Amino acid sequence: MSASLLDRITINPDIAHGKPTIRNKRYTVEGLLEYLAAGDSVDDLLKEFPDLEKEDFQACIEYALLNMRQKYAEINAA
Repeated sequence: MSASLLDRITINPDIAHGKPTIRNKRYTVEGLLEYLAAGDSVDDLLKEFPDLEKEDFQACIEYALLNMRQKYAEINAA
């Protein structure tokens, strides 16, 4: 994991009810991952949210990977 990317993830009880956010902004990691999962491209999201950077999205993905390594999401088997 890149420590510098993960440094972009902040947890502040006064912002977004303590959910992980990007650089103490009100963009939650979960919300940005939802955009990506829905098919939005990073380039589209950078146009929509000009105060974000490509590395912010990379940090979200790294953070999700780190959490997946800690526990697996429960899904129904096929």
